[in-house]
Amino acid sequence: MEDTSRNNIENLLKEHREFFSTHTTKNVEFRIANLKKFKAAILQYEKEISDALWIDLHKSYEEAYITEISIVLQEIDNHIKHLKQWAKPKRVKTPLFLLPSSSKIIYEPLGVALIIAPWNYPFQLLMNSVVGAISAGCCALLKPSPDAPKIAKVMETLVQNTFDSNYISLVQGGRKVNEILFELRFDIIFFTGSPTVGKVVMKAAAEYLTPVVLELGGKSPCIVDANANINVAAKRIAWGKTINAGQTCIAPDYLFVHHTVKEELLTKIEAHIVKMYGSNIKESKHFTRIVSSQAFERLQKLMTKGTIKYGGEVDPSEKYIAPTIIDDVKPEFPIMQEEIFGPILPILTFDDINEVISYINSNEKPLAFYYFGKNDKAKEILAKTTSGGGCINDTLMHITNHNLPFGGVGNSGMGKYHGYTSFLSFSNQRTIVNTPTWLDIPLKYAPFKNFKLLKKII
Repeated sequence: MEDTSRNNIENLLKEHREFFSTHTTKNVEFRIANLKKFKAAILQYEKEISDALWIDLHKSYEEAYITEISIVLQEIDNHIKHLKQWAKPKRVKTPLFLLPSSSKIIYEPLGVALIIAPWNYPFQLLMNSVVGAISAGCCALLKPSPDAPKIAKVMETLVQNTFDSNYISLVQGGRKVNEILFELRFDIIFFTGSPTVGKVVMKAAAEYLTPVVLELGGKSPCIVDANANINVAAKRIAWGKTINAGQTCIAPDYLFVHHTVKEELLTKIEAHIVKMYGSNIKESKHFTRIVSSQAFERLQKLMTKGTIKYGGEVDPSEKYIAPTIIDDVKPEFPIMQEEIFGPILPILTFDDINEVISYINSNEKPLAFYYFGKNDKAKEILAKTTSGGGCINDTLMHITNHNLPFGGVGNSGMGKYHGYTSFLSFSNQRTIVNTPTWLDIPLKYAPFKNFKLLKKII
């Protein structure tokens, strides 16, 4: 796929700025109309989207719909339903010493947004962000990942046929195009990807003090305690680790299991994997492939230490790695030093939950956190750890609730989105105090007569 040239990128940005300056996008009815157009376009291109995801990632239609298409459609519906209320100026309380003034928050679009998305959920992670930009009244320049070229091309066609190019546009390319984009001035940068590139984005944004939302990743822990429902835990962990072949930023990265239930849990995880994908997983249409040969080779190297308890089969010609459980893992192994981003689950055991808490807190703050056990224990563990989000007795599902802000903390990201939070992320909360002229209380003016009275009321 040909990279978009610097000249074209600069022209698009110029057109976006000119269109934004007309104030057209600030009209709420304009935003709702474009959200409806967006939804209609997704439904129109549903087959092309799912076919492209199959070619790029061997992602079945069912998985593509559940994890990509439906999430964006639900997000659009949520914004259409609530946008008028969200966009209204909000009256807030005014303290006594400011009376008879009134106070309010005005929500105005930040301006022109740059949205860069990765390859693992290429449709959902790009288009879900676009919903927030449209809802807030921004113009947007989009850049999908070149590692999923078929869906990138479909999204380009969808955008071109749905929106005016001076409103929403899409450019193509890899690192060189990113470098061009990072040199230019935007009003917000929304980036989803690795912490390494996130740091590059933040450095570039600092040149213009551009606000950023960074949706990154990390090693999200999963804990199974002795009192957990082992069968349910096994099923939900197997699903969370194997969907999209583990290439999910919030996948359970590694598993801490209480030694008394370890063997039962691992046996049941294996059984549930077979139930989902069959005994010949490679032939299952529902099991995704690794995105590239480079990613495949990286994952293979992570499988060289520890004991392969289950799986381990690979096929470089198809970029296939079977769901794999690795036992006898030590914290210093390579697989515990980086985000796995594949269908490989390293196992560690514990006797005392405080050992687990200490280990988690000694590493970077994770994007997600999963605990299987009783609620009272879960509350204690949540109070002693941190993460961007998480689930109790489940995996991944917090991302599906549009009433919950989604994002990381520390090394796993900054800023949140989804639902109302997406609207806020692309908005400037402009605070206004409106003071009438019919009364002008003199207490605030020099030489501050009646200062004792002033001290009592402020």
